[in-house]
Amino acid sequence: MNDLPTIEVPKGGELRPARGIDAPVWLRDLWYLALPSRELKAGKMLAKSLLGEPVLLAREADGKAFAIRDICPHRGIPLSCGRFDGHEVECCYHGWRFDRNGICTDIPSLIADQGVKIDRIKVRRYPLAERQGLIWIFIGDEALAETTPVPEVPGFDAGAKPSHIEKMIFPCPLDDAVVGLMDPAHGPYVHRAWWWRTKSSMHEKAKKFAPSFLGFTMVRHAPSKNSFAYKLLGGKPETEIAFRLPGIRTEEITVGRHRFTGLTAITPLGPDKSEITQVMYWTMPWVTLLKPVLRHFAKTFLRQDGDIVTAQQAGLAHEPPLMLLEDADTQAKWYYLLKKEFARAKAEGREFKNPVKERVLRWKS
Repeated sequence: MNDLPTIEVPKGGELRPARGIDAPVWLRDLWYLALPSRELKAGKMLAKSLLGEPVLLAREADGKAFAIRDICPHRGIPLSCGRFDGHEVECCYHGWRFDRNGICTDIPSLIADQGVKIDRIKVRRYPLAERQGLIWIFIGDEALAETTPVPEVPGFDAGAKPSHIEKMIFPCPLDDAVVGLMDPAHGPYVHRAWWWRTKSSMHEKAKKFAPSFLGFTMVRHAPSKNSFAYKLLGGKPETEIAFRLPGIRTEEITVGRHRFTGLTAITPLGPDKSEITQVMYWTMPWVTLLKPVLRHFAKTFLRQDGDIVTAQQAGLAHEPPLMLLEDADTQAKWYYLLKKEFARAKAEGREFKNPVKERVLRWKS
C-alpha cells in the first residue's frame, strides 16, 4: 500500500491523484510505435508529428526504412515538401539533399572553390527498429537505442505479419489515453454489450500482478467467465496481460498449442492528440474466418473508448479534484509511479528501479 503515489487532499476532502508529478508529460529515451510497416511503401516518404517533433519517415528502394527530422536546416521548410528518389531526400526550396543518416550530400548553389564541407551539415536522425510488421522509433539519446529492448509481441518471431490492424486518434493527452487503456472497471459501462459485458454480469475478480520490464504483468490466468468474446476461441484459453512504458499493452491468449496476441500502443502526436494502434496476431487458421467479427469488436472498442475520453476532456478542462481507489485504480497509480521513477532515474544518472510490487488486486466488473 505504501508504494502508491502521494495523494494531495485539497479543501473539501476530495482526493487528487498525483497526475504527472515530478515526471514530464512525455518520457524520452524510449521506443514508440511510429506506424505499421505496410503504411510505408518502398521509395515513398511520410511526415508525422511524434511527441510534438516533426519526423520524416521514408523507405529506401531496397526496403530499408529510416527517419530524420522533417526540417531543412537551410530555411526551415519541411523536407517532406520535397522529393525522395528512393535514396535521398531533396528539399523543394533550394535542392539541398540529405541521405538516410541525415547527412547533407549536395548543395546545388555552391561554387566548387567556396570550401563548404557539406557533410558536416546534418539533420537529426532517429533510430528505427522494424519487426513483426511494425516500425518502432526511438525518441531520445540515440546511443541508448541499442541497449533498450524494442517492444515485441510475445509468442511470434521477428518476421511475423499482423493478422489485423486498427487505428484511431483520441483527442486527449497521453496520460489520459494510457490510464483509460489499463482501467479494469469500465467494461460493463463503456463496453456494455451482450457479447462482452453487461451490468448484470458484474462479479468480483482477483488477479495476481507482478513487476516486469518497465511495467507490470497480470500473470497468466483463465479469462473472466463473463467475457463472451473469449469463448469464440474455443478450448480452455489462458491469458497474460502486460504493460510497459511509455504506453504499450500486450495480451497473449493461448489455447492449447495455438496463440492469439494483441498489442495496443499509444503514441502521443501532440499535447492533446494520441494515436492508438491495435495490432492482432494469431496462429489459428479458422480465426481468419472470424475476421469480420474481430474487426467489429476492435472498431467498436476503440470507438467507445474514444468517445469516453473525448467526453472526459470536457470535465478535465476545469482541473477538478479526482479520486483514485484501491484496487480498481491501482494500475493507474502504478503508471504514474513508473513515469516518476523513470524520469527520476534519468535525472540522477542511475538505473531504473521498478516501483511495482507483486500483489493481488481485487475489483468488481
